[in-house]
Amino acid sequence: INPTSITIITLSIIMGTIMTMSSSNWLMAWIGLELNMLAILPIISKPKTTRASEATIKYFLTQAIASAMMLLSSTTNAWQTGSWDILELKNKFSTTIMTLSLMMKMGAAPIHFWLPEVLQGTTLQTALLITTWQKLAPISLMYMISNNIQPALLMSAGILSMIVGGLGGINQTQLRKTMAYSSINNLGWTIMIMALSPNLAVMNIFIYMIMTTPIFLMMTSTSTKTLQNLTTTWTTSTATTLSIALLMLSTSGLPPFTGFLPKMLALNELITQKLTTLATLAIMTSLASLLFYLRITYLIMVLTS
Repeated sequence: INPTSITIITLSIIMGTIMTMSSSNWLMAWIGLELNMLAILPIISKPKTTRASEATIKYFLTQAIASAMMLLSSTTNAWQTGSWDILELKNKFSTTIMTLSLMMKMGAAPIHFWLPEVLQGTTLQTALLITTWQKLAPISLMYMISNNIQPALLMSAGILSMIVGGLGGINQTQLRKTMAYSSINNLGWTIMIMALSPNLAVMNIFIYMIMTTPIFLMMTSTSTKTLQNLTTTWTTSTATTLSIALLMLSTSGLPPFTGFLPKMLALNELITQKLTTLATLAIMTSLASLLFYLRITYLIMVLTS
């Protein structure tokens, strides 16, 4: 892609997200999300392979369906309340449809099927963009309407995402798919705690993004795409490979790493609200996701030692 196109695409992605995050009107938020989606499509389809084309189509179709659901929800709400204001989402049907459409845009379970496939079909830099920047706009919209969403819906979706993310990543040898399931698992924590403490949910997603970015960047610099690649990269760049291992452990939420902090605060919030069963379920699913992170780390540590 030539520099002019790259500049236009980058500006469109940034503008789309900022437009959605700063708007108070559903139509403007929708336009921002559409701009964002249309700008990232050429980036996903840049590698001239059938996998990249397939990933582009899958991404486009899921995002288009989510956008249609978003329009349906906001129109129904405007019809009932006479307002297009984001904070005026009072209709129960509209709120449920809107929550599902935002979850679909982020790639949270049970509408997560597109995420591992899209990440696997594209480059590591694009995968980084999809798992971090592309989540900002839907998360900010969910944060704005979090008071109107039924807590049961958010909590059940959160737990389901944690289970899918934890179990889905166990049998993977492709690191991009592993990172996709890791993203789904982390979104589960964010969505679940959104029902009780939206500020904590935002903190959780930001810490996740801060940890994921260097993992993807180091994987790009060493051209690491599978577990098998990791077994050979340590000979040429040991420090990078060890850093990937430590960051993986941090993302899994293992104490004393940074990733443990938001999980601990989330569990503390659940126990304070007397949701002990939910807290136990969250811990159990975390152990499942910890398993695949530990496998990667063990592989690296055994080789480097």
